[in-house]
Amino acid sequence: MENRFHARPGRNPYHFPFLIFHISFFICVALSFVAPISTAKVLPTDARASSSRVPSLISTDLRLYANPHGNAELKKLPSVERVTAVGMTVSDMDRSVEFYSKVLSFEKISDVEVAGEEYENLEGVFGVRMRVVRMRLGDEFIELTEYLAPKGRPFPVDSRSNDLWFQHIAIITSDMDKAYAWLRQNKVEHASTGPQRLPDWNKNAGGIKAFYFRDPDKHWLEVLQFPEAKGDPKWHHPSDKLFLGIDHTAIVVANTEASLKFYRDLLGLNIAGSNENYGTEQEHLNNVFGARLRITSLRAASGGPGIEFLEYLAPRDGRAYPADAHANDLIHWQTTLVVGSIDQLAQGMTVDKSRVVSKNAVSFADRVLGFSKALVVRDPDGHVMQFIEK
Repeated sequence: MENRFHARPGRNPYHFPFLIFHISFFICVALSFVAPISTAKVLPTDARASSSRVPSLISTDLRLYANPHGNAELKKLPSVERVTAVGMTVSDMDRSVEFYSKVLSFEKISDVEVAGEEYENLEGVFGVRMRVVRMRLGDEFIELTEYLAPKGRPFPVDSRSNDLWFQHIAIITSDMDKAYAWLRQNKVEHASTGPQRLPDWNKNAGGIKAFYFRDPDKHWLEVLQFPEAKGDPKWHHPSDKLFLGIDHTAIVVANTEASLKFYRDLLGLNIAGSNENYGTEQEHLNNVFGARLRITSLRAASGGPGIEFLEYLAPRDGRAYPADAHANDLIHWQTTLVVGSIDQLAQGMTVDKSRVVSKNAVSFADRVLGFSKALVVRDPDGHVMQFIEK
């Protein structure tokens, strides 16, 4: 049979197919290296299930809260009257109650167990049975919630203070040296290298002493001592107690202006102060090298702990709040705010369904947890706010 593939003189007739084969082979090899790298960008780096994806939950486009009739202006929601409690999910209630009462002097006020469809709709978790303990220090309250069913996931093991799921409560002490010695005696886990005194050149924060540590479930806590002429005057009243109360809860935010549009412009909280903190003291307090923070404090009209924004101007590598987080995960904090009308709030929040955790505004006839209606919503960074109507 006639050979129809005529080679040119001096050239291998199989050279061209051979070249194509090698090019294809090297492309396949290259893609095998690229694919895992691309996947790693969306895989968790903490203790979560390896199959879960952690895309950003956050959009700072506040048009999500716009008037549903097409007006792009922000829709004013019912003003927050008071921050009534700060809560967190715990894995072992008895252990947590012992820690907060014996180490930090909180007093147990109530201890209830709840279950049912109303609580499933409120928290966005099916099949819940919760034990909820309310504790008081001074005039402020925390709420600890243990999910007896279903159990959630542990706190991410590689969490850092600049990740967007960071939240803490600032517990005021009358004497930082004694407080630190007491915490050391009780073998708390350090989050700071030690107590830090912010430098005097920092006009708004100079002289403040602070120390970060962790509770048994790895939640961040802060002990704080204000110098004279700084902080709420009540923190300077003579007292024989070492721990006095809760000044504020702090949350890491990606963008202060976006958070102000939510908390100030929509919810009616007032700015109480702002500052920019940096330097070796701030780095060792947060345990983040090169930390430079824009700090903004807000307060509700009728009092309660403040809400403090921590925006990391540097470094900017804090990770987004995991989109697959739920109320039964130990990463969960929940700040409770009192409003006049839950129904009006719910109507305003229906514009952005992705931010509303609750199925709807939920009514509670028995008021076991101290409120008649509630709605759970995420802020622009994923932090959870529980709005209640007494």
